[in-house]
Amino acid sequence: MRPVRLIIAAIFLATGVVLGALNAQPVVVDLGAMRLDAPLGIVILVALLIGVLAGGLALTASVVLPMRRRRRHEQRRAASHTPTSQPSISPIPDEH
Repeated sequence: MRPVRLIIAAIFLATGVVLGALNAQPVVVDLGAMRLDAPLGIVILVALLIGVLAGGLALTASVVLPMRRRRRHEQRRAASHTPTSQPSISPIPDEH
């Protein structure tokens, strides 16, 4: 699985380099309190990165954390229902 991840990372890195090279013209980003002068490629890549991070955070908050809570709750419930010792077994008298 590791080589597949490496190939995918290399593809994204190459795409980022090409995107940055093709969009080298400077742009001004007005953030209200401040203005940033940066190449368009960098602005696009930063916007994509912020979007990926926001999506990952939303996914974690809406799916991953509830699943972890549910799993932890089920593990606690299962642990409380398992017997801690073997039940005592009394021999049945043989009546012949």
